[in-house]
Amino acid sequence: MRIARYLDISQEIRPGKTLILFGPRRVGKTTLLMDFIKETTKKIIDYRGDEISTQHAFDTPDSALLRDAVGTADVLVIDEAQAIKNIGQSLKIINDTLPHVAVVVTGSSSFELAGQVGEPLTGRKMTKYLLPISLRELLTEDIAPARTLQQKLQSWLVYGMYPDVITAKTNEERRDFLREIVDSYLLKDILIYQDVKGSRVLLQLLILLSHQIGSEVSLTELGSSLGIDKNTVARYLDLLEKAYIIFRLGGFSRNLRSEVTKTAKYYFYDVGIRNAVINNFNELSLRDDIGKLWENFVIVERLKTRLYTNLYANQYFWRTWQQNEIDLVEEREGKLFGFEIKWKTKLTVMPREWQEAYGKEATWKMITPDNILAFIK
Repeated sequence: MRIARYLDISQEIRPGKTLILFGPRRVGKTTLLMDFIKETTKKIIDYRGDEISTQHAFDTPDSALLRDAVGTADVLVIDEAQAIKNIGQSLKIINDTLPHVAVVVTGSSSFELAGQVGEPLTGRKMTKYLLPISLRELLTEDIAPARTLQQKLQSWLVYGMYPDVITAKTNEERRDFLREIVDSYLLKDILIYQDVKGSRVLLQLLILLSHQIGSEVSLTELGSSLGIDKNTVARYLDLLEKAYIIFRLGGFSRNLRSEVTKTAKYYFYDVGIRNAVINNFNELSLRDDIGKLWENFVIVERLKTRLYTNLYANQYFWRTWQQNEIDLVEEREGKLFGFEIKWKTKLTVMPREWQEAYGKEATWKMITPDNILAFIK
């Protein structure tokens, strides 16, 4: 089963520029590169950044050495480039001295590669992101997307949207893959590149976050549960975000006294990973967290839609001290778009305070399985 991804590398590359492709491990970045290499007519030379020979070829920012590494290629491809020391400086030299060469690099660890390439490649790079399969990608060519959604949604909420999960033939294969991701890949980049003593506390933190989806997180309470201070909790949360495991949703406010803004919510980039962290692959009829799963699923699918279609927006949640709440708020085009996310369709009305405070510039809509396709279209 071949799933067409949103990104067409051949349409994105430019001579004298570096295309950087970020994303979690095992979401298909290497497959995307291999498909591009097979299909293009350009002269390509490709390297793997986790190989010692590649690291030696690119870790010294010397134009003569780099020219030898590129040879007569039109396109230079480096997979897993975060493993190469000084990669940002080397890519800058390639862009400057070989302006006819387009460069494509991937990195599963944003904090290492982004830190290296940010300043050196200012004005020379384009950044794209690849996340687990989106509903848009999966259903675009489906002749009956609503029927497929009805048939598959419960499985997607339990096992998530990683390519290997989507293409697996059995649930046992899906569980094995997700457990392998958690055990072998999930925290690999953090433990390699950052000053973290071990994975135990990080995994315990992820377990706590797994049970708090849709709820505001207290750094002090997390630190107390883990036996670490809140500053360390904040640092670990930042690392987990940069490793594309979780993402943060802050509170929205226009400085109304009743609005909550100092706390945040955290969601997983993939609900299958979340379920693997707590080792719960029960079917939906046996779960008490379906509301949390649905909320996480919808918010991350909307994030993919915005990311893949260049729909630029700031995202927040909104809550007042009187417990009025909106799960997702998008601030874009000078307007506010509020979305309440519900697994079951039931009578729900726009919060009165939201309407009174922002009525002229804001909308409100409920998102359920019945209209999710329109929401991510």
